[in-house]
Amino acid sequence: MKAIRYHQFGGIEVLQAEELELPVPGPSQILVKVSATSFNPVDGHFRLGVLAEAIPTPLPITPGLDVAGTVVGLGKGVTGFQLDDLIIGMFPLNEHGGAAEYAVIAAEFVTAAPKTLPLADAAALPLTGLAARQAAIELANIQPGQSVLVNGAGGTVGSIVVQLAVDAGATVTAVSDPQHADRLLGYGTSEVISPLDLDAGPSAVGEPFDAVINHVRLTPEDLEKLTAYVADGGIAVSSAGAIPADPERAVRTANVWVTPNGSHLADLVARVEQGRIKLNIADRRPLLELHAVHEDAENDKLPGKTVLTLS
Repeated sequence: MKAIRYHQFGGIEVLQAEELELPVPGPSQILVKVSATSFNPVDGHFRLGVLAEAIPTPLPITPGLDVAGTVVGLGKGVTGFQLDDLIIGMFPLNEHGGAAEYAVIAAEFVTAAPKTLPLADAAALPLTGLAARQAAIELANIQPGQSVLVNGAGGTVGSIVVQLAVDAGATVTAVSDPQHADRLLGYGTSEVISPLDLDAGPSAVGEPFDAVINHVRLTPEDLEKLTAYVADGGIAVSSAGAIPADPERAVRTANVWVTPNGSHLADLVARVEQGRIKLNIADRRPLLELHAVHEDAENDKLPGKTVLTLS
């Protein structure tokens, strides 16, 4: 089978197309004929070796944390899946494997693909959806009637956080560049505002919020300023650096650390099928253009969520 791998950390030149033997599923694993994977910014960090110490991953690495495809093999003990099932899943951060014609993944990390999307497009959901679900549901525990500020709402994770918060019955203020405003208003946000002037403080955007969810990389000093945007007794959740807590005001904080989970992914699929979550896919490119996708990401030229397809 064909796959893209790298045997050492470094620039985009380490990505190599290779011919490999077909993998064999072990106990509790599924063999998938891959229709698509997707690019996530963390893929570039792994390739550069930035995360090698925090998340040890044996080389060589076949990138791609997301997978969408067809079940073509079942390991011993797998239940709930059959041959020819259409599935999606997320690999653990220390495994990867979507950038190949075939991939082996633990059955517990997989769920049935949404029937309302092309199979390849469904590869855009697992990591971003699970990260958004962790932020909005598991950590922030957004409730009806709460006010929520989503910083970085136009991005792939932030867009799903917005939709989950609206679906939970919250009043959502989205912070994003103007080109995303119409889309975010279409998700049900009450207001879309331009990137925050953190020195101006929360008074510039109204009252502090019950929950602030941040997906923008900020300096430690600017992350500290975000604490003031959280109301007394509220929570700040971040996927891009830690926001300090404020015990005197009972302001709690939490960090997103996305992990694969088949049952949580099934919940997201149900929301997609019910029209409660819409995916914003900016581009679809052949897997063999993975080098160019990594290069565009490094040069801030990637238009948004990019799905990588296999013919």
